[in-house]
Parts: sequence; C-alpha cells; structure tokens
Amino acid sequence: MSKAYEKAGVNIEAGYESVERMKSHVARTTRKGVAGAFGGFGGMFDLSALEYKEPVLISGTDGVGTKLKLAFMADRHDTIGIDCVAMCVNDIVAQGAEPLYFLDYVALGKAVPEKVEAIVKGVADGCVQSGAALIGGETAEMPGLYEEDEYDLAGFAVGACEKSKLVTGERVQEGDVLVGIASSGIHSNGYSLVRHIVFEQLGLDINSTIEGFEGLGTVADALLTPTKIYAKPILEMHEQLDVHAMGHITGGGFFENLPRMFSEGFGVEVELGAWPVLPVFQMLKEKGELTDRDLYSVFNMGIGFVIALPEADAEKAVEIAKAHDEQAYVIGHVNGQEGVKFVGDHDGSLA
Repeated sequence: MSKAYEKAGVNIEAGYESVERMKSHVARTTRKGVAGAFGGFGGMFDLSALEYKEPVLISGTDGVGTKLKLAFMADRHDTIGIDCVAMCVNDIVAQGAEPLYFLDYVALGKAVPEKVEAIVKGVADGCVQSGAALIGGETAEMPGLYEEDEYDLAGFAVGACEKSKLVTGERVQEGDVLVGIASSGIHSNGYSLVRHIVFEQLGLDINSTIEGFEGLGTVADALLTPTKIYAKPILEMHEQLDVHAMGHITGGGFFENLPRMFSEGFGVEVELGAWPVLPVFQMLKEKGELTDRDLYSVFNMGIGFVIALPEADAEKAVEIAKAHDEQAYVIGHVNGQEGVKFVGDHDGSLA
C-alpha cells in the first residue's frame, strides 16, 4: 500500500475490503443478460439475451438529496441505497421500461468498509426489488471534499421497452381514469423543507419523538422510511392493461409531475379524500404551518406513482397492485383543461 497516499487521507486497503464486502450483495442481483465479471473496468449487459424485437433503451440518473443528512445523523446506512435505486428506476418505469441494470457512485470522506457495505447492501436490495442487476459502480474516497462521516450517493439505471409499447402520454384521452399507488412516506423529495421544520423550527434531534404524532416512532423512523419501488406491479399493469400514461410523483408533487404525464391540451381532476393521506404529511402540515398548496407542490401526499388508463381497466389495475401487496386507489380523471384541479377543495386550486 502507498504510505504517501495514506498520509494524504486515502486508505487503499479499506477500499479493497469494501469491494470484497460488496460481492455477496452484488451477486443477489444477477439476472439474465448480465455478462462479464464484477469489478472490471466496465459493466456489461448482453441485450441480445433478452426477447426484444425492437428494443428502446430508457435510462435515468438521480441521487438521494438531503435525505442523506438524516442517514448521517442517525448513523443508518442500509436503506438509503434503496432510495437511490427507486429514484432512478421509478422514473424509467414511467416510460414503460423493464429495469435491466444499475450502476452506483459512492463518494466518501473516509472509506469505512462496514459503512460502504451497508450502503451497497441497500442498493442491492433496491435492485432485487426492481429486477435490475447491479453490474458496476464506483467508490471514491475524497478527504478534504467530504467530512469523514459524510458521503454522497448517486445512481444510473437502464431499462428496455419494445418500441411499440413505449409510454409517452400521446395516447391519453379525456375521461381516462387516474389510479394512484400508495407511497411509503416522504420518499426522497422535500427534505430541505422537512429538515427545516423538524430540526430548526421544532428543535428536535434524530432520536426524538414528535409530540402528537408518537405513532410515527422516532424522527429517524418516520423520515428514513425508504422510497417504494413500483417496477413489478407497474410492469404487470403495462403488460395486461391499456396504459396510456404514467407518472412518478417526486419533487414538485402533484402540480409538477401530473402534467408531465400528458401532451398539451390535457389536465387532471384529482379527488381529495380518495386515498388516505399519511400521518407524516399531517405532521408536516401542522408542525410546519404549511398550506395544502405547499404540501401538494412539494410532497407525494401518500401517492407515489400514478397511471392513466381507460375506466374499464381501473378495477383490474387496483387488483394487480393488491396482488403485489400494494394499495391503489382511483384518485381522479383526465380532462381537456390543462393543469391540476382538486375536486373537494373550495375552488379547486388548494389556495
């Protein structure tokens, strides 16, 4: 080992140990199409091994955002990788993609093998949930750029879809029904606002409980719940039903993400009360003194993924979700007026 590099703050041996610890987790994610050995200069995937006639590759990249700050504070690192996979995979699934493979990038102030293993375990868990193989990545120790107990995590997902089955929103029709699949909580968006409310306004620490919302557990329990990965139920719906559009409800909440599902000239009416708003969002509203518009502009409000399809297929979509142990609800419909309107609100705007 280079003693000079060690004096500069980089422990090469720790990096080697981290890679060894990863191998069993990477092995869990293998799937048809994986080629080559883990640890090469590039991850390989043989698309010809799959039964696509006119495959279109769909890719997405993302990180976890400031939710990482909570992982540092709680010293919990085994689920944050699920968030990273989810943020990439849920996006490409919204175009009809079957997730094929994933690569991760971990940059740390100090390479602690046990911590790196925990992070990659979470990434592997997310890959197993989505059906993607973890075929490569990078772990970079960067003293001076990150504090010793900090790191950043990002990922890159690639999926494929038959050209004729791509979901672009171009087939959406007025009267299509919106089916929403329940989220597990905040997922990985809005955490700058969440941290401001919980730590600055309320003055709590990561192991506190929140007065009036003790059922949420500690702050860490409530806020580190990993993002759901919707790939398997959504792909079954895509295969069996006449899906016209799909959307992943991430940053920007309902107001930004629902219009992204459609071409110009269409909008949606969302029925308030059609699904249970999770207690964590009720807590943020009350403790942060947020308006409903604030909430629906930032958070998923209990709906993490939305599909638009003919009314005749809506009941079957709910049944498919249930078969995958997911809850789904008919939450609204498509209309011919651009924008997002809420039925049940006094003027539809959530002012």
